[in-house]
Amino acid sequence: MAELNQDSGGGKKGGKVRAKKSGGKVDLTAMVDLAFLLITFFMLTTSLNKPQAMDIAMPDKNKMDANDNLEIADNRSITLLLGSDNKISWYYGQLANPIYPPTTVDYSKEGIRKVLQQMKAEVPKRAGADKDLIVVIRPSEKSITRNLIDVLDEMKIVDIKRYMISKINDEEIEVLKSESLFND
Repeated sequence: MAELNQDSGGGKKGGKVRAKKSGGKVDLTAMVDLAFLLITFFMLTTSLNKPQAMDIAMPDKNKMDANDNLEIADNRSITLLLGSDNKISWYYGQLANPIYPPTTVDYSKEGIRKVLQQMKAEVPKRAGADKDLIVVIRPSEKSITRNLIDVLDEMKIVDIKRYMISKINDEEIEVLKSESLFND
């Protein structure tokens, strides 16, 4: 039990002798009990933040077929080529005959996010109102894992439903080299 004792003044010698007054006592037991009850209550009723993870459907490694190619409509797809120096080269359509030729952007709001928003709005006009944008992400060996994570974050931010991660081919590596995005 905690107590608060008060000294009855003085310490002077001489004069009248007075009876010592008992100081006021403050019992803090109830306040400590209340504090522990509140701490326990808030600990048990608070929900902790759960880590957020992005679900990505990955193909089965055992069923790889070299001739297995997925055909995508040219007027619905853009391809992102992740290069070195935190830069992205992108094109709309097929590389051999692109609707928009390869262009280099960065990972900022004014870079890849602006491109994705623009293309998300443009694809339904070109391909039909019920068609949405398909994004093909192709990281090169010169890009870093952080670049791929940033692009996947942009897919979530811009709310693009259809995207895939695929291997980069030799023609696309040449595009990166021509735009100085395949540096050693």
